[in-house]
Amino acid sequence: MYTFIAGVLLLIIGYFTYGKFVEKVFGPNSERQTPAFTRKDGVDYLPMSEKKNSLIQLLNIAGVGPIFGPIMGALYGPVAFLWIVLGCIFAGAVHDYLTGMISIRNRGAHLPELAGKFLGKFMKHMVNFFAVLLLLLVGTVFVTAPAGLLHTLMDGSVTMGLIIAAIFVYYLLATLLPIDKIIGRFYPAFGALLLISAVGVGGMLIFTGAPIPELSLSNMHPDNAPIFPLLFLTISCGALSGFHATQTPIISRTTQNERQGRFIFYGMMIAEGIIAMIWAAAAMSMFDGSTGLKEILAGGPGTVVSEVSIALLGAVGGTLAVLGVIVLPITSGDTAFRSARMIIADYLNIAQTKIASRLWIAIPLFVLSFALTKIDFTLLWRYFSWANQSTAVIALWVATMYLFIAKKNYWIPMIPGVFMTMTTFTYILNAQIGFGLSLNISYIIAAVTTVAVIVIFFNAAKKARANNIPLEDSISNVA
Repeated sequence: MYTFIAGVLLLIIGYFTYGKFVEKVFGPNSERQTPAFTRKDGVDYLPMSEKKNSLIQLLNIAGVGPIFGPIMGALYGPVAFLWIVLGCIFAGAVHDYLTGMISIRNRGAHLPELAGKFLGKFMKHMVNFFAVLLLLLVGTVFVTAPAGLLHTLMDGSVTMGLIIAAIFVYYLLATLLPIDKIIGRFYPAFGALLLISAVGVGGMLIFTGAPIPELSLSNMHPDNAPIFPLLFLTISCGALSGFHATQTPIISRTTQNERQGRFIFYGMMIAEGIIAMIWAAAAMSMFDGSTGLKEILAGGPGTVVSEVSIALLGAVGGTLAVLGVIVLPITSGDTAFRSARMIIADYLNIAQTKIASRLWIAIPLFVLSFALTKIDFTLLWRYFSWANQSTAVIALWVATMYLFIAKKNYWIPMIPGVFMTMTTFTYILNAQIGFGLSLNISYIIAAVTTVAVIVIFFNAAKKARANNIPLEDSISNVA
């Protein structure tokens, strides 16, 4: 219990200390006009309040990731708490803040455009592929996951096919319509459900004195799955997630003032970390250890959510908590498709003021996503985890390059960037969905490759600084 409470307090302290330090290093300018005003189009670019932007940002980034990921990560034991706290403060929140602020400085550009500008044209094409793939996987996972929870909640009285169809209709509308028409209008109600879910479960864990284990570096996974690299891909949202790099530009285009960035980007990642801590703690404390949790997880993470919610909050409160959890993937799935539409439009330089231009990009995305719903969730999650953290790596290197060129403290994003570069290389080399090499061989190759990435980066960074690559407003495409 003490580890859980201390972890939550450290996350809050991290916002007011390290978050302020990162903000000072970047140097927001309250006098500089943001893209919400300079490129206002009434669809994707328009000013919204700090409160509304923050709520949308939190709901955008907090899909099932900070719930399902920590639940599965809880199999490793309390070491998961350590990754959530340290990862969130020093990697995830840094990633979100710098990605959001660099996007604001570059007309609300998405990650592929930023990667092309700061890491080269090849990276633009590669990141564009990665980002769209990631968003398709996210959108699909965030259709099937809430559909499964709703199907269970309604005791199977409504077919899965009908629920999936209804979610797709909502996603299509949220993708096509101006951001203030659906997303900006319904998110306050969704946010209330989210708060009921998180505060209710977390509060009852403390009130009932749940046997939350204290910090230990021991690997408690019942299958002895290695902590490195698997834990760092299992728990992504809530610690560090590349999906967030696809979401922050949505709010970069609606932020009114650069000074609001720390609360919107860094602060909402801290809030997501607290949600992750709550669900990791619940999973560790309510099923008689990792072995019991593994048995429950045979029915999927959604089963854990339902059992925890009902056990702690009763039938009515538990139902509200489950609805709060259902809200999270839905409010990330809609913006996943919206973000994919915006990225493709940016890449092809297609203006989005006309609905027809939005429609012909969106329809193929939904057709592909529907086809992906036929694939097993567990397999999708494995590919999502790797694509997600690989995207985070690229975003951290973009931020490192930006600060290097600006002659500022580039170690802030570089240290987590190096760590996650090693992690993602190790995973894909070892995983059966990748090259299937032994873990020791994967460690060696990943270490050598990571060193090579560092060398290549510094050679490119020195040239970029010498060539005076502009840090602001040089992306010419119109969303």
